[in-house]
Amino acid sequence: MPINITMPALSPTMEEGNLAKWLVKEGDKVGPGDVIAEIETDKATMEVEAVDEGTIAKILVEEGTENVKVNAVIAILAEEGEDASEAAKSSGGASAPAKQEAPAEVKAESASEAPTPAAKTSAADSKPLSDDKGGSAGPVPTKDGKKVFASPLARRIAKNEGVDITAVSGSGPKGRIVKRDVEEAMAGGAQPKAEAPKAATAMPVGASAEAVLKNFEEGSYELVKHDGMRKTIAKRLQESKQTIPHFYVTMDCELDALLSLRSQLNKSAPVKDDKPAYKISVNDMVIKALALSLRDVPDANVSWTDENMVKHKHADVGVAVSIPGGLITPIVRSAETKTLSAISNEMKDLGKRAKEKKLSPTEYQGGTTAVSNMGMMGVKNFSAVVNPPHATILAIGAGEQRPVVKDGELTIATVMSVTLSTDHRCVDGALGAELLGAFKNYIENPMGMLV
Repeated sequence: MPINITMPALSPTMEEGNLAKWLVKEGDKVGPGDVIAEIETDKATMEVEAVDEGTIAKILVEEGTENVKVNAVIAILAEEGEDASEAAKSSGGASAPAKQEAPAEVKAESASEAPTPAAKTSAADSKPLSDDKGGSAGPVPTKDGKKVFASPLARRIAKNEGVDITAVSGSGPKGRIVKRDVEEAMAGGAQPKAEAPKAATAMPVGASAEAVLKNFEEGSYELVKHDGMRKTIAKRLQESKQTIPHFYVTMDCELDALLSLRSQLNKSAPVKDDKPAYKISVNDMVIKALALSLRDVPDANVSWTDENMVKHKHADVGVAVSIPGGLITPIVRSAETKTLSAISNEMKDLGKRAKEKKLSPTEYQGGTTAVSNMGMMGVKNFSAVVNPPHATILAIGAGEQRPVVKDGELTIATVMSVTLSTDHRCVDGALGAELLGAFKNYIENPMGMLV
């Protein structure tokens, strides 16, 4: 009996992914554990292994296909001894999402919005389309003499809300405009067609490409398509700033004692195969100090939900790592329990695999807090955006020599400015100051991190 190979869920929150590459072709024999394809999520590329033994009878989703829904059938496997050609023919009508006229999202935007007989007319038919809510989608819109492809529901919403659908960017197959595109355009401040401004104006969030590009001379720019990572970063950070009431606490920390201890620790590292067993960085010590601070101030090691305060038992510290096209935050789990050398070696491994997009989702999803360090770039101080489900994120500035007053006398010290961003729903000002004070104490008295 033919076996359906479906799009796997590589994490609990994954809804869709890109089928980056097939590593097998039709007619190839595979067995359990054989790698058959590579799947791209927004931040990682993962290998997919065969579960059953048999022959690849038919590939339904071509490599390079984007936004393939989880559990969608991507290939047919003929069992051992089964005729592959017959298995391909009797695949139960399974078809690739990329080969459907519209994705499932368009066809099932809600149970009551299924296409009516009118919606099944060809794209060339400009007859108005109606739905069971009594509205009309209107004729197929055109722009510069060319038809603009949009779902009937998207057209009806645009018509009812007075939105110029020809100015909306489509996210469906081949640029087809779907319901969410119109809603995002409305949320971003899209103007009714009759009132669309003709002069250059400030662009609202979510403005269409046409609305932005009309402000620039043709030929003075190039268009770079958003990849999945950039879309996810934009969506999550926009949601964060819209829903989380941020506030910020900044302190200066003296680094001289920490730099001295770091030098001693690295000099004492055992050598193996002509290489030191570890090389601790300032960032490694920052991770440890923040984790210990959350251990000492447990009321700040929390996540917000509408029903409960989630109080975490360990400090899982995400560390922002810059990679081409965006950033990712691999997590050092239970960092308060690990030695500096263990944190250092773990971060080197996580950072390397992050840049190669080889992290598994469990290595970068979740966490209880995060560190974003721009000090190595010469940045003195900045405020980071809290990334849910975290309630805090610590922004690290550059360590630099500054004049300080000690015992009434002016002297020079290496000083680092740090800013704690917090979710005010669960971390109040006094609590944030207590957490940052604990962090400052560990940085300025680093021997406390060793006991």
